[in-house]
Amino acid sequence: MNRSAASFFTSQNFTLFAIVIVGAAALGVTSHGGFFDSISVTTFFTFLAVPILIGLAQMVTLAVGQLNLAVGSIGGFTSCLAGVLISSLGVSPWVGALSCLVVGAVVGLINGSLVVFTRINGFIVTLATMTILLGAQYGLVGTRTISSTKWESVYALGRASLLGIPVIFWIAIAMAIVLRLAFSHTVTGRHLLASGGNPIAAGLAGISNDRSVVIAHTVSGLLCGVASFVSLASLSGVNQSVGGDWLLSSFAAPIIGGVALTGGSVAIFGTVLAATIVRLVDSARAELQLAPSWVNFVVGAVVLGTVALGRFRAVRAARRIKQPVAGSSVTIVESAQ
Repeated sequence: MNRSAASFFTSQNFTLFAIVIVGAAALGVTSHGGFFDSISVTTFFTFLAVPILIGLAQMVTLAVGQLNLAVGSIGGFTSCLAGVLISSLGVSPWVGALSCLVVGAVVGLINGSLVVFTRINGFIVTLATMTILLGAQYGLVGTRTISSTKWESVYALGRASLLGIPVIFWIAIAMAIVLRLAFSHTVTGRHLLASGGNPIAAGLAGISNDRSVVIAHTVSGLLCGVASFVSLASLSGVNQSVGGDWLLSSFAAPIIGGVALTGGSVAIFGTVLAATIVRLVDSARAELQLAPSWVNFVVGAVVLGTVALGRFRAVRAARRIKQPVAGSSVTIVESAQ
């Protein structure tokens, strides 16, 4: 067994994977096999793409010790902007849809630049950005819904499949693979982790922490743009509600997946698995005909429990080795060697 496989079977990933299997089996039983019908499977993976992408978007900022509260508003604003460009200004559907990526990256770049130049905490900066973009999103569409008939060619992508799985899910997986390679095999990726793990040591080593913050927010915004593009391709239309329920899920996936809030770590596979668990909870809620608020309750409780458990373990480890809780090491949660 190679090192990567061994690390999987001895890590948190195995636990998360087991939960996914057990959860899927339980849903299969309660639905009398309906959960595994081709239509149900297609629907499940179609609406799993966005939780994965926004979880990865939040993970990148967490890696440098930052937060991005504007995840949902970036996605909502860019999707509505694309809808307006296509439906009202006559822009080509593909150009309008792909503009989500560009605008998302630009907003992320602005967030990172504001954090660096103003020295204001990223929590405050992205909170302000979130508020501004929510207002801009409402200004673009108001209370109306822009139908996907305006971008039928893009919507067709949302209905396309590869190996029986929706193409947009494979897009999300491709983004996860790219991030895995970036953090494992590029200098920039390692610099981001170094800045998040110990900014002082990183600075002494010649790494620009400011550059790391800007890059992290830009990549986060880009991933929000990809999630927006996926939303355009999978939804029957866009309106003020797009992105409104993304924030909790964006934190739940990386935190449950094993990413430290203090920075210096990533968990790509763990984030994907945790996003799948969140999607399973939503599917269970629909199967049991519970109120949507139950999903937020369960996910929020799991996130709180995960953070508390992580803190408890850190305190125990620190006491055992008689060192401060805040370590200075840089960690890739999934062995990336």
